[in-house]
Amino acid sequence: MVRSKIRIRIVAIALLVAPFLVAVWAFGIEPRMLVVRHPRMELQGWPSEMRIAVLSDLHIGSPHVGLDKLQTIVERTNAENPALVVLLGDFVIGGPGGNSHVRGGNFVEPEHIAQELKAFRAPLGVFAVLGNHDWWYDGDRVGKALTDAGIQVLENRAIHVGHIWLGGIADFWTREPDVAGTLRQVTSDDSVVLITHNPDIFPDVPPRVSLTLAAHTHGGQVNLPVIGRVVTTSRLGYVAGEYVEQGRHLFVTTGIGTSIFPVRFGVPPEIVILTVAPGR
Repeated sequence: MVRSKIRIRIVAIALLVAPFLVAVWAFGIEPRMLVVRHPRMELQGWPSEMRIAVLSDLHIGSPHVGLDKLQTIVERTNAENPALVVLLGDFVIGGPGGNSHVRGGNFVEPEHIAQELKAFRAPLGVFAVLGNHDWWYDGDRVGKALTDAGIQVLENRAIHVGHIWLGGIADFWTREPDVAGTLRQVTSDDSVVLITHNPDIFPDVPPRVSLTLAAHTHGGQVNLPVIGRVVTTSRLGYVAGEYVEQGRHLFVTTGIGTSIFPVRFGVPPEIVILTVAPGR
């Protein structure tokens, strides 16, 4: 009887303490983390093995993601020696009307963000697209800051990079994405990679494109055991990782910063070093 009462008390205390520990982890620990992931994809017709650094949703100014964290992000990315760096939008924390769109955030000017990003090093270059938060704030200003820092911003534009074509597609929510118009700029049979912020353009991507890289979802920010992801901003369910549909390939990164609430649980901030290799 005594042992039973002790066990009941232990269980009761655990049930009371568990939510507190989860909250500490989700709001104070995991958003501070930074993991480097190394997925690999093999694609038919791909010319040769390439390492692409994929980063997005920096949301500099959100809690735990300031300019000092951005310096660390750049340093850790450079240490991986990627051939190409792509930045998939949402550099700032601006929301509708230009206001901060994350609780507890402190807005950081895009020029200060771009000055840190200019330290990226990759032999094939550093390229970017803008996201909905960038345009809600001031997309022209964000784009100019990046361009002035030596980062090429692509919006419905394709360029030849090494042995591939790289096309940047405008944001799905705030702009006018033009996949067909971008692909008309491709003038050879080399493989095509599209970069965009929102993955929901994927159904409009034709088989001509080897790979689409996207972000925006933050992986839902919360991925609970058993229950799974509570919220996703992809209306089509493209939340995180690799998707293959009718031979077409999409990869969605869960990003680094946070939006609305500064919480991450089961979805730590990530730098993706994606190795793309010829298919067998």
